[in-house]
Amino acid sequence: MKILNIIKMAFKNIKSNKLRSGLTMLGLIIGIASVIVLVGIGTGATSSVTDSVKSLGTDILTLTISSSDVTYEYEQVDELLEITNVEKVAPYKSISATASRGTTTSSRASILATNDNYLEITNTDLAKGRRISLIDIENSTKVCILGSEIAETLFSLTEPVGQTIKLDGDKYTVIGVLTEQGTSMGNNVDDMILIPLTTAVYFDEDTSISDIYIKVEDEDKIDMTSTLIGNYLRDTLLISSDYYSVSSQDSMLDTMDSITDTLTLLLGGIASISLIVGGIGVMNVMLVSVTERTKEIGIRKSLGARKRDILIQFLIEALVLSLLGGLIGVVFGLGIGIVVENFGLTFTASGSIILIAFLSSAGIGMIFGIFPAYRAACLRPIDALRTD
Repeated sequence: MKILNIIKMAFKNIKSNKLRSGLTMLGLIIGIASVIVLVGIGTGATSSVTDSVKSLGTDILTLTISSSDVTYEYEQVDELLEITNVEKVAPYKSISATASRGTTTSSRASILATNDNYLEITNTDLAKGRRISLIDIENSTKVCILGSEIAETLFSLTEPVGQTIKLDGDKYTVIGVLTEQGTSMGNNVDDMILIPLTTAVYFDEDTSISDIYIKVEDEDKIDMTSTLIGNYLRDTLLISSDYYSVSSQDSMLDTMDSITDTLTLLLGGIASISLIVGGIGVMNVMLVSVTERTKEIGIRKSLGARKRDILIQFLIEALVLSLLGGLIGVVFGLGIGIVVENFGLTFTASGSIILIAFLSSAGIGMIFGIFPAYRAACLRPIDALRTD
């Protein structure tokens, strides 16, 4: 029998059992959509994190002191500038406070206490106003720079620069507003407030430092600089290597890529279970189809149909079911991905993953269709014709 005729017969059988065919394809649709959505979310998260890390540039080191027993004061930060290849440093502390203006109260705001180098080192731009100055830091001046989102929340159409807001009840003068930035290094910059580092004392915070961004002059020597910083912390300040880390953007990217790749693989593996379940559904339906059409198989064999013809016919029927399910699953998965993006998650549709998922549905149709097809092909004409 010609392949084209077999395909036509497969579609005819599918159309004559629409509900059963639809339920059979449902498992594959869910499986394909799950793979595309979960892997797409994992890939999107990887891309988002990578962009955030890269936004700092490849000439930035991040120093983190992790022990509460180690006290590194703001006055000591300038010692880092004496290390070869270190150009600028920006220590910072994360604080949470309630921001308000008149009757307008924001939720708990993310506040970053830092110095005059922070904006330059992190490639963050001002939309209006000025940066934090050395005078602000020396005098612990109550001034602040607002992210674009919180500025809109507190001031709406009013010009923020020169106005005052309250942070935990204390008045702060707004000296600048940041351009719209989005998320960087896990922080929503648009909803962040910057204040001078020394002003942190008004929030019952000390001036000790545990996090510092370090900009180097020559990024080709960044590994050497990282080693020199480690030597300074270990030999001069007597801080054990267990209590600090100095990481470059490249090393952070490598670590994050490893984590997100593992996560994406895990999500893809979980979603693939749905494909296997869908494949079992295809096999069950094809077995039922073989049982229902036993007499038909016997008639065709008695008229000269070969074992190979019967085998190919049922394999193609399984394949058509799987391909239709795969195609609908791809469309369904991409649609869910668009919806997911509207809820704030990052979704990246990978062409290779879509192709692999679609081909997997075809492979599952073939694999799980072999047994029913072989069973049909092995029926003896005399036994098949005796079936009621």
